[in-house]
Amino acid sequence: MAQFEFFYDLSSPWTYVAFNNVQPILKETGAEVTWRPFLVGGVFNAVNPAVYEARSQPMDPKIVHSYRWLHEWARLAELPLTFPTEHHPVKSVLAMRACCALENHQSNLKRFSQAAFDAYFARGENIDDPAVLSAIATSCGLDGDALIAETAEQAIKDQLRANTEEAIARGAYGSPTMLIDESLYFGNDQLPLVRAALLESKS
Repeated sequence: MAQFEFFYDLSSPWTYVAFNNVQPILKETGAEVTWRPFLVGGVFNAVNPAVYEARSQPMDPKIVHSYRWLHEWARLAELPLTFPTEHHPVKSVLAMRACCALENHQSNLKRFSQAAFDAYFARGENIDDPAVLSAIATSCGLDGDALIAETAEQAIKDQLRANTEEAIARGAYGSPTMLIDESLYFGNDQLPLVRAALLESKS
């Protein structure tokens, strides 16, 4: 079967929806996924700065409709969504470093990421707060304080930077960026295409 990679940033509301919606696709297709944390702000800075201009015009029709569609997608997926909150857009560097510290333990990374998505988007918590992230990790059966301490290590900082640069080099312009081998798919709305490609790769 093809290699399936899911590059993501915990601060992205569309990624919250896609992260949940991709789970039944993985179960149906039997595909194995590699969760790849990256820094979406680094991607925007490098290849998609128009995102920041759009955020400066919150009443632009495209933004207004996008937020409405986001809530409709969340309801369709039966996901609680508290968004936007006072913390949005959240600075996600610390959270994504925590993810990088878990990247070599994919089951732990998935569990932590799910819990962090829920904390930010379902409950409106501030995932830039080390105490919040530590509590999230502890709730997953991890050592929260040790995980936060690990985020200060240079190797983890370098890993996040390398993941982000790799995603950019492979064509990413936002989160989630999904790669099936080197075919790129972007966003929650392209998950039907992801499903079809994964099923085709099995045949």
